Amino acid sequence: MLFNRYRTLSLFLIASGIAFAPSVTTAEALRVELNKLEPQDGACRAYLVFENRTATSFSGLTLDLVMFDGEGVIARRLAVDAAPLPADKISVKLFDIDDLECANVQRILINDVLDCQDENGEVSDCVARIETRSRADAALVK
Repeated sequence: MLFNRYRTLSLFLIASGIAFAPSVTTAEALRVELNKLEPQDGACRAYLVFENRTATSFSGLTLDLVMFDGEGVIARRLAVDAAPLPADKISVKLFDIDDLECANVQRILINDVLDCQDENGEVSDCVARIETRSRADAALVK
């Protein structure tokens, strides 16, 4: 009887994805904030604030970003090199989205991490480490 209860609980935890898998806590996260979008000549400049709350300095971090318009249609896709990102440091990175008005950007998706390197080489769980938020009218999601 007791065995059946533990077996049932174990099956529930495995089925719900709660099984003893390592997770990233907020204290270990790499927070990426879309701070603002600013019109430029023929482009929209995005200001991203990176708060590296990890003990890892990232020597390589390339994000695959996809911009969506107000109707949910993909407006642009580009790769952004955000490195270097020192450990326990806040950094601001700017990038221009050419031929796109800021008013037409309603959402930016971190579609993938194309490159993620620290002092020991490639890091495999970079997407899981990222937390997103936005202060701009456009959302930043992953």
